[in-house]
Amino acid sequence: MESSKKLAFMSNGIKGEMKVPGDKSISHRSIMFGAIAKGTTVIHNFLKAEDCISTMTCFKQMGVEIEEEDNKVIVYGKGWEGLKEPEDILDVGNSGTTARLMAGMLAGRPFHSVIVGDESIAKRPMKRVTGPLSLFGADIAGRRNGEFTPLSIRGGKLSPVDYHLTVASAQVKSAMIFAALQADGISAIKEPVSTRNHTETMIKKFGGDISNENGLITVSGGQQFKGTEVRVPGDISSAAFFLVAAAIVPGSTLVLQDVGLNPTRTGIITVMERMGANITVVKSEENNEFEERGTITVETSSLRGIEIGGEIIPSLIDELPVIALLATQAEGRTIIKDAEELKVKETNRIDAIVSQLKVLGADIESTEDGMIINGKNELYGGTVDSMGDHRIGMTLAVAALLSKEEVTLKNADAVNISFPAFYSDLASLSIT
Repeated sequence: MESSKKLAFMSNGIKGEMKVPGDKSISHRSIMFGAIAKGTTVIHNFLKAEDCISTMTCFKQMGVEIEEEDNKVIVYGKGWEGLKEPEDILDVGNSGTTARLMAGMLAGRPFHSVIVGDESIAKRPMKRVTGPLSLFGADIAGRRNGEFTPLSIRGGKLSPVDYHLTVASAQVKSAMIFAALQADGISAIKEPVSTRNHTETMIKKFGGDISNENGLITVSGGQQFKGTEVRVPGDISSAAFFLVAAAIVPGSTLVLQDVGLNPTRTGIITVMERMGANITVVKSEENNEFEERGTITVETSSLRGIEIGGEIIPSLIDELPVIALLATQAEGRTIIKDAEELKVKETNRIDAIVSQLKVLGADIESTEDGMIINGKNELYGGTVDSMGDHRIGMTLAVAALLSKEEVTLKNADAVNISFPAFYSDLASLSIT
Protein backbone atom coordinates (compact mmCIF):
# COMPACT_ATOMS: atom_id res chain seq x y z
CA MET A 1 0.00 0.00 0.00
CA GLU A 2 1.36 3.39 -1.02
CA SER A 3 2.39 5.62 1.88
CA SER A 4 2.37 9.41 1.86
CA LYS A 5 3.54 12.03 4.32
CA LYS A 6 2.83 15.75 4.65
CA LEU A 7 5.93 17.84 5.37
CA ALA A 8 6.25 21.48 6.31
CA PHE A 9 8.67 24.41 6.31
CA MET A 10 11.04 24.54 9.31
CA SER A 11 10.93 28.14 10.48
CA ASN A 12 13.56 28.33 13.21
CA GLY A 13 16.35 26.11 12.02
CA ILE A 14 17.81 22.77 13.00
CA LYS A 15 19.48 22.65 16.39
CA GLY A 16 21.01 19.93 18.47
CA GLU A 17 23.19 16.83 18.52
CA MET A 18 22.43 13.40 17.13
CA LYS A 19 23.84 10.08 16.03
CA VAL A 20 22.89 8.63 12.67
CA PRO A 21 22.26 4.89 12.28
CA GLY A 22 25.07 2.42 11.69
CA ASP A 23 26.79 2.32 8.33
CA LYS A 24 24.83 0.23 5.84
CA SER A 25 27.84 -0.98 3.85
CA ILE A 26 29.71 -2.06 6.97
CA SER A 27 26.64 -3.70 8.51
CA HIS A 28 26.13 -5.85 5.39
CA ARG A 29 29.75 -6.92 5.35
CA SER A 30 29.93 -7.61 9.09
CA ILE A 31 27.23 -10.25 8.69
CA MET A 32 28.94 -11.72 5.62
CA PHE A 33 32.39 -11.97 7.20
CA GLY A 34 30.94 -13.11 10.52
CA ALA A 35 29.21 -15.92 8.64
CA ILE A 36 32.41 -17.19 6.95
CA ALA A 37 34.65 -16.68 9.98
CA LYS A 38 35.26 -19.36 12.57
CA GLY A 39 34.01 -18.35 15.98
CA THR A 40 31.72 -15.68 17.37
CA THR A 41 31.39 -12.21 15.89
CA VAL A 42 29.66 -9.49 17.93
CA ILE A 43 28.41 -6.53 15.92
CA HIS A 44 27.60 -3.29 17.75
CA ASN A 45 25.39 -0.57 16.22
CA PHE A 46 24.26 -2.84 13.39
CA LEU A 47 21.86 -1.07 11.03
CA LYS A 48 18.46 -2.72 11.54
CA ALA A 49 16.99 -1.41 8.30
CA GLU A 50 15.32 -3.43 5.56
CA ASP A 51 18.41 -3.88 3.35
CA CYS A 52 20.64 -5.22 6.12
CA ILE A 53 17.87 -7.41 7.52
CA SER A 54 17.65 -8.98 4.04
CA THR A 55 21.33 -9.90 4.30
CA MET A 56 20.84 -11.37 7.77
CA THR A 57 17.85 -13.41 6.60
CA CYS A 58 19.71 -14.84 3.61
CA PHE A 59 22.59 -16.09 5.75
CA LYS A 60 20.18 -17.61 8.27
CA GLN A 61 18.70 -19.53 5.32
CA MET A 62 22.19 -20.89 4.64
CA GLY A 63 22.44 -22.33 8.13
CA VAL A 64 24.28 -19.50 9.90
CA GLU A 65 23.15 -18.97 13.48
CA ILE A 66 22.52 -15.26 14.14
CA GLU A 67 21.07 -13.74 17.31
CA GLU A 68 19.81 -10.20 17.96
CA GLU A 69 20.34 -8.76 21.42
CA ASP A 70 19.46 -5.10 22.13
CA ASN A 71 21.75 -3.07 19.85
CA LYS A 72 24.00 -6.05 19.12
CA VAL A 73 23.94 -8.80 16.53
CA ILE A 74 25.85 -12.00 17.29
CA VAL A 75 26.98 -14.27 14.45
CA TYR A 76 28.18 -17.80 15.19
CA GLY A 77 30.41 -18.54 12.22
CA LYS A 78 31.71 -21.95 11.19
CA GLY A 79 33.96 -20.90 8.31
CA TRP A 80 33.26 -21.06 4.60
CA GLU A 81 32.19 -24.67 4.96
CA GLY A 82 29.49 -23.54 7.41
CA LEU A 83 27.44 -22.14 4.53
CA LYS A 84 24.88 -24.76 3.52
CA GLU A 85 22.61 -25.08 0.52
CA PRO A 86 19.42 -23.09 1.22
CA GLU A 87 16.11 -24.90 1.12
CA ASP A 88 14.47 -21.99 -0.69
CA ILE A 89 15.37 -19.02 -2.88
CA LEU A 90 17.42 -16.21 -1.31
CA ASP A 91 15.33 -13.04 -1.41
CA VAL A 92 17.50 -9.89 -1.14
CA GLY A 93 14.53 -7.50 -1.16
CA ASN A 94 15.73 -4.09 -2.36
CA SER A 95 19.40 -4.69 -1.58
CA GLY A 96 21.78 -4.60 -4.53
CA THR A 97 24.70 -4.97 -2.11
CA THR A 98 23.32 -8.26 -0.84
CA ALA A 99 22.65 -9.60 -4.34
CA ARG A 100 26.01 -8.72 -5.85
CA LEU A 101 28.27 -9.56 -2.94
CA MET A 102 26.50 -12.85 -2.24
CA ALA A 103 26.94 -13.80 -5.89
CA GLY A 104 30.70 -13.66 -5.35
CA MET A 105 30.47 -15.66 -2.14
CA LEU A 106 28.15 -18.34 -3.54
CA ALA A 107 30.17 -18.76 -6.75
CA GLY A 108 32.68 -20.87 -4.83
CA ARG A 109 30.34 -22.84 -2.59
CA PRO A 110 29.61 -26.47 -3.55
CA PHE A 111 25.85 -26.14 -3.89
CA HIS A 112 23.07 -24.58 -5.92
CA SER A 113 21.37 -21.33 -4.91
CA VAL A 114 18.99 -18.80 -6.47
CA ILE A 115 18.99 -15.05 -5.76
CA VAL A 116 15.88 -12.93 -6.33
CA GLY A 117 14.76 -9.50 -5.18
CA ASP A 118 11.97 -6.97 -5.52
CA GLU A 119 10.86 -5.12 -8.66
CA SER A 120 13.70 -2.62 -8.34
CA ILE A 121 16.36 -5.34 -8.08
CA ALA A 122 14.86 -7.09 -11.13
CA LYS A 123 15.77 -3.99 -13.19
CA ARG A 124 19.30 -3.48 -11.86
CA PRO A 125 22.23 -4.70 -13.99
CA MET A 126 23.88 -7.90 -12.77
CA LYS A 127 26.03 -8.67 -15.81
CA ARG A 128 28.66 -6.31 -14.41
CA VAL A 129 29.06 -8.92 -11.64
CA THR A 130 28.16 -12.20 -13.37
CA GLY A 131 30.50 -11.44 -16.29
CA PRO A 132 33.70 -10.98 -14.22
CA LEU A 133 32.71 -13.86 -11.92
CA SER A 134 32.51 -16.18 -14.92
CA LEU A 135 36.24 -15.58 -15.46
CA PHE A 136 36.87 -17.39 -12.16
CA GLY A 137 34.96 -20.32 -13.61
CA ALA A 138 31.71 -19.44 -11.84
CA ASP A 139 28.53 -21.03 -13.22
CA ILE A 140 25.90 -18.28 -12.97
CA ALA A 141 22.78 -17.94 -15.10
CA GLY A 142 20.16 -15.21 -15.06
CA ARG A 143 17.52 -13.52 -17.14
CA ARG A 144 18.81 -12.13 -20.43
CA ASN A 145 22.09 -14.02 -20.31
CA GLY A 146 22.87 -13.13 -16.72
CA GLU A 147 21.93 -9.47 -16.97
CA PHE A 148 19.08 -9.55 -14.45
CA THR A 149 17.76 -11.53 -11.48
CA PRO A 150 16.78 -14.19 -10.69
CA LEU A 151 20.35 -15.49 -10.63
CA SER A 152 20.95 -19.24 -10.53
CA ILE A 153 24.38 -20.05 -9.06
CA ARG A 154 25.91 -23.52 -9.19
CA GLY A 155 28.96 -23.04 -7.03
CA GLY A 156 32.20 -24.95 -7.36
CA LYS A 157 35.96 -24.79 -7.79
CA LEU A 158 37.28 -21.35 -8.82
CA SER A 159 40.52 -20.31 -10.50
CA PRO A 160 42.35 -17.02 -9.79
CA VAL A 161 42.05 -14.09 -12.21
CA ASP A 162 43.94 -11.00 -13.34
CA TYR A 163 41.24 -8.50 -14.19
CA HIS A 164 40.83 -4.77 -14.81
CA LEU A 165 37.42 -3.54 -13.68
CA THR A 166 35.53 -1.65 -16.39
CA VAL A 167 33.23 0.19 -13.93
CA ALA A 168 34.09 2.00 -10.72
CA SER A 169 31.88 -0.06 -8.43
CA ALA A 170 32.60 -1.21 -4.88
CA GLN A 171 29.93 -3.89 -5.27
CA VAL A 172 31.56 -5.42 -8.34
CA LYS A 173 35.00 -5.20 -6.75
CA SER A 174 33.72 -6.82 -3.55
CA ALA A 175 32.00 -9.65 -5.40
CA MET A 176 35.28 -10.41 -7.15
CA ILE A 177 37.21 -10.27 -3.88
CA PHE A 178 34.81 -12.80 -2.31
CA ALA A 179 35.34 -15.09 -5.29
CA ALA A 180 39.12 -14.56 -5.16
CA LEU A 181 39.14 -15.57 -1.48
CA GLN A 182 37.89 -18.99 -2.59
CA ALA A 183 40.07 -19.39 -5.68
CA ASP A 184 43.09 -21.68 -5.85
CA GLY A 185 45.86 -19.08 -6.09
CA ILE A 186 46.45 -15.31 -6.14
CA SER A 187 44.09 -12.93 -7.94
CA ALA A 188 44.85 -9.38 -9.07
CA ILE A 189 42.00 -6.89 -9.47
CA LYS A 190 42.64 -3.40 -10.85
CA GLU A 191 40.26 -0.51 -10.15
CA PRO A 192 39.86 2.34 -12.67
CA VAL A 193 39.44 4.76 -9.73
CA SER A 194 39.29 4.22 -6.00
CA THR A 195 35.92 3.09 -4.61
CA ARG A 196 34.76 2.45 -1.05
CA ASN A 197 37.07 -0.09 0.57
CA HIS A 198 34.99 -1.59 3.38
CA THR A 199 35.49 -5.14 2.10
CA GLU A 200 39.25 -4.70 2.25
CA THR A 201 39.21 -3.21 5.75
CA MET A 202 36.88 -6.00 6.89
CA ILE A 203 39.25 -8.71 5.60
CA LYS A 204 42.01 -7.29 7.78
CA LYS A 205 39.65 -6.87 10.74
CA PHE A 206 38.80 -10.59 10.56
CA GLY A 207 42.45 -11.61 10.43
CA GLY A 208 42.90 -11.95 6.67
CA ASP A 209 45.32 -10.36 4.24
CA ILE A 210 44.81 -8.17 1.17
CA SER A 211 46.96 -5.50 -0.47
CA ASN A 212 46.16 -2.44 -2.56
CA GLU A 213 49.02 -0.77 -4.39
CA ASN A 214 47.89 2.18 -6.50
CA GLY A 215 44.55 0.59 -7.23
CA LEU A 216 45.92 -2.92 -7.88
CA ILE A 217 44.29 -5.25 -5.35
CA THR A 218 46.02 -8.56 -4.67
CA VAL A 219 44.26 -11.29 -2.72
CA SER A 220 45.12 -14.92 -2.00
CA GLY A 221 42.60 -17.72 -2.01
CA GLY A 222 42.13 -20.19 0.81
CA GLN A 223 42.14 -17.66 3.64
CA GLN A 224 40.36 -18.44 6.88
CA PHE A 225 38.86 -15.77 9.11
CA LYS A 226 38.37 -15.52 12.86
CA GLY A 227 35.30 -14.14 14.61
CA THR A 228 35.81 -10.69 16.12
CA GLU A 229 34.06 -7.65 17.57
CA VAL A 230 32.85 -4.99 15.13
CA ARG A 231 31.76 -1.51 16.15
CA VAL A 232 29.87 -0.02 13.22
CA PRO A 233 30.28 3.76 12.89
CA GLY A 234 27.43 6.05 11.87
CA ASP A 235 26.64 6.04 8.15
CA ILE A 236 27.97 9.16 6.42
CA SER A 237 25.47 8.58 3.60
CA SER A 238 22.65 8.92 6.15
CA ALA A 239 24.43 11.84 7.82
CA ALA A 240 24.55 13.65 4.47
CA PHE A 241 20.85 14.55 4.61
CA PHE A 242 21.29 16.25 7.97
CA LEU A 243 24.54 17.92 6.92
CA VAL A 244 22.79 19.47 3.93
CA ALA A 245 19.71 20.38 5.97
CA ALA A 246 21.81 22.26 8.52
CA ALA A 247 23.74 24.04 5.77
CA ILE A 248 20.64 25.34 3.94
CA VAL A 249 17.94 25.84 6.60
CA PRO A 250 18.43 29.35 8.10
CA GLY A 251 19.49 29.53 11.74
CA SER A 252 20.82 25.98 12.00
CA THR A 253 23.65 24.49 14.04
CA LEU A 254 23.96 20.70 14.13
CA VAL A 255 26.48 18.29 15.65
CA LEU A 256 26.63 14.73 14.30
CA GLN A 257 28.52 12.29 16.51
CA ASP A 258 30.38 9.06 15.73
CA VAL A 259 30.13 9.37 11.94
CA GLY A 260 32.24 7.08 9.76
CA LEU A 261 35.07 9.00 8.08
CA ASN A 262 36.53 6.36 5.79
CA PRO A 263 38.46 8.41 3.19
CA THR A 264 36.71 6.57 0.34
CA ARG A 265 33.36 7.89 1.62
CA THR A 266 34.00 11.53 2.56
CA GLY A 267 33.41 13.15 -0.83
CA ILE A 268 30.30 14.86 0.58
CA ILE A 269 32.47 16.75 3.08
CA THR A 270 34.95 17.79 0.38
CA VAL A 271 32.15 19.08 -1.86
CA MET A 272 30.44 20.98 0.95
CA GLU A 273 33.74 22.64 1.89
CA ARG A 274 34.34 23.63 -1.74
CA MET A 275 30.86 25.14 -1.89
CA GLY A 276 31.65 27.28 1.15
CA ALA A 277 29.76 25.35 3.83
CA ASN A 278 30.58 26.11 7.46
CA ILE A 279 31.57 22.54 8.37
CA THR A 280 34.05 21.25 10.94
CA VAL A 281 35.31 17.67 11.25
CA VAL A 282 37.06 16.34 14.36
CA LYS A 283 38.38 12.79 14.07
CA SER A 284 38.15 10.54 17.09
CA GLU A 285 41.39 10.21 19.02
CA GLU A 286 40.37 6.66 19.93
CA ASN A 287 40.58 5.33 16.40
CA ASN A 288 41.54 1.83 17.43
CA GLU A 289 38.85 0.52 15.13
CA PHE A 290 39.36 -0.55 11.54
CA GLU A 291 37.26 2.39 10.27
CA GLU A 292 37.92 6.07 11.02
CA ARG A 293 35.15 7.99 12.76
CA GLY A 294 34.56 11.40 14.29
CA THR A 295 32.25 14.36 14.93
CA ILE A 296 30.93 16.73 12.26
CA THR A 297 29.51 20.19 13.03
CA VAL A 298 27.57 22.21 10.44
CA GLU A 299 26.06 25.69 10.55
CA THR A 300 23.92 27.55 8.04
CA SER A 301 26.19 28.79 5.25
CA SER A 302 26.36 30.98 2.17
CA LEU A 303 27.08 28.59 -0.68
CA ARG A 304 28.49 28.89 -4.19
CA GLY A 305 28.06 26.69 -7.23
CA ILE A 306 30.92 24.44 -8.33
CA GLU A 307 31.72 21.67 -10.81
CA ILE A 308 31.68 18.12 -9.43
CA GLY A 309 33.13 15.25 -11.45
CA GLY A 310 36.02 12.89 -12.04
CA GLU A 311 37.62 10.71 -9.39
CA ILE A 312 35.59 12.16 -6.51
CA ILE A 313 32.32 10.74 -7.86
CA PRO A 314 32.62 7.18 -6.42
CA SER A 315 33.18 8.66 -2.94
CA LEU A 316 29.83 10.47 -3.02
CA ILE A 317 27.69 8.60 -5.55
CA ASP A 318 24.93 7.91 -3.00
CA GLU A 319 24.95 11.53 -1.82
CA LEU A 320 24.51 13.16 -5.25
CA PRO A 321 20.71 13.54 -4.97
CA VAL A 322 21.01 15.58 -1.77
CA ILE A 323 24.02 17.43 -3.20
CA ALA A 324 21.72 18.48 -6.06
CA LEU A 325 19.36 19.93 -3.46
CA LEU A 326 22.29 21.67 -1.77
CA ALA A 327 23.17 23.23 -5.14
CA THR A 328 19.67 24.75 -5.50
CA GLN A 329 20.58 26.94 -2.51
CA ALA A 330 24.01 27.97 -3.83
CA GLU A 331 24.69 31.15 -5.78
CA GLY A 332 25.59 30.41 -9.39
CA ARG A 333 25.74 27.22 -11.44
CA THR A 334 26.63 23.74 -10.21
CA ILE A 335 27.52 21.06 -12.74
CA ILE A 336 27.52 17.39 -11.75
CA LYS A 337 29.14 15.10 -14.34
CA ASP A 338 30.70 11.63 -14.72
CA ALA A 339 27.79 10.25 -12.66
CA GLU A 340 26.32 7.67 -15.06
CA GLU A 341 26.16 5.20 -12.15
CA LEU A 342 23.18 7.15 -10.83
CA LYS A 343 21.13 5.65 -13.65
CA VAL A 344 21.44 2.10 -12.30
CA LYS A 345 20.59 2.66 -8.65
CA GLU A 346 17.19 1.90 -7.07
CA THR A 347 15.83 4.33 -9.65
CA ASN A 348 17.43 6.33 -12.42
CA ARG A 349 18.43 8.88 -9.80
CA ILE A 350 19.34 11.54 -12.36
CA ASP A 351 15.84 11.60 -13.83
CA ALA A 352 14.18 11.05 -10.45
CA ILE A 353 15.77 13.91 -8.54
CA VAL A 354 15.60 16.33 -11.46
CA SER A 355 11.91 15.71 -12.06
CA GLN A 356 10.94 15.91 -8.39
CA LEU A 357 12.99 19.01 -7.51
CA LYS A 358 11.46 20.73 -10.54
CA VAL A 359 8.03 20.16 -9.01
CA LEU A 360 9.18 22.23 -6.02
CA GLY A 361 10.54 25.04 -8.21
CA ALA A 362 14.21 24.16 -8.67
CA ASP A 363 16.06 25.31 -11.79
CA ILE A 364 17.63 21.96 -12.65
CA GLU A 365 18.19 19.98 -15.84
CA SER A 366 19.45 16.47 -16.49
CA THR A 367 22.41 15.67 -18.72
CA GLU A 368 23.68 12.39 -20.11
CA ASP A 369 25.99 11.86 -17.11
CA GLY A 370 24.64 14.16 -14.42
CA MET A 371 22.78 17.43 -14.03
CA ILE A 372 23.07 21.22 -14.11
CA ILE A 373 21.61 23.30 -11.28
CA ASN A 374 21.23 27.08 -11.44
CA GLY A 375 20.88 28.66 -8.01
CA LYS A 376 19.73 30.16 -5.82
CA ASN A 377 16.13 28.90 -5.96
CA GLU A 378 13.09 29.46 -3.78
CA LEU A 379 11.25 26.21 -3.24
CA TYR A 380 7.48 25.89 -3.05
CA GLY A 381 4.98 23.23 -2.13
CA GLY A 382 3.56 20.40 -4.16
CA THR A 383 3.23 16.64 -4.39
CA VAL A 384 6.44 14.73 -4.99
CA ASP A 385 7.29 11.03 -5.11
CA SER A 386 10.25 9.05 -3.76
CA MET A 387 9.60 6.54 -6.56
CA GLY A 388 10.44 3.86 -4.00
CA ASP A 389 14.02 5.13 -3.63
CA HIS A 390 15.09 5.83 -0.05
CA ARG A 391 17.67 8.47 -0.95
CA ILE A 392 15.26 10.35 -3.21
CA GLY A 393 12.66 10.27 -0.43
CA MET A 394 15.03 11.67 2.21
CA THR A 395 16.27 14.37 -0.18
CA LEU A 396 12.71 15.53 -0.84
CA ALA A 397 11.94 15.54 2.88
CA VAL A 398 14.90 17.87 3.44
CA ALA A 399 13.73 20.05 0.52
CA ALA A 400 10.36 20.40 2.27
CA LEU A 401 12.11 22.14 5.17
CA LEU A 402 12.70 25.10 2.82
CA SER A 403 9.44 24.98 0.90
CA LYS A 404 7.08 27.92 1.35
CA GLU A 405 4.03 25.68 1.22
CA GLU A 406 3.20 22.17 2.34
CA VAL A 407 4.88 19.27 0.55
CA THR A 408 3.20 15.88 0.18
CA LEU A 409 5.70 13.04 -0.24
CA LYS A 410 4.33 9.89 -1.85
CA ASN A 411 5.96 6.51 -1.13
CA ALA A 412 7.41 8.04 2.02
CA ASP A 413 8.11 4.64 3.61
CA ALA A 414 10.96 4.02 1.15
CA VAL A 415 13.30 5.53 3.76
CA ASN A 416 12.97 2.30 5.76
CA ILE A 417 15.46 0.71 3.35
CA SER A 418 18.31 2.47 5.16
CA PHE A 419 16.97 4.84 7.85
CA PRO A 420 13.72 3.75 9.57
CA ALA A 421 13.86 6.56 12.15
CA PHE A 422 14.57 9.30 9.60
CA TYR A 423 11.36 11.32 10.02
CA SER A 424 11.33 11.14 13.81
CA ASP A 425 15.03 12.07 13.99
CA LEU A 426 14.43 15.03 11.69
CA ALA A 427 11.42 16.17 13.75
CA SER A 428 13.45 15.94 16.97
CA LEU A 429 15.82 18.63 15.68
CA SER A 430 13.06 21.07 14.82
CA ILE A 431 12.62 24.17 16.98
CA THR A 432 9.31 25.88 16.25
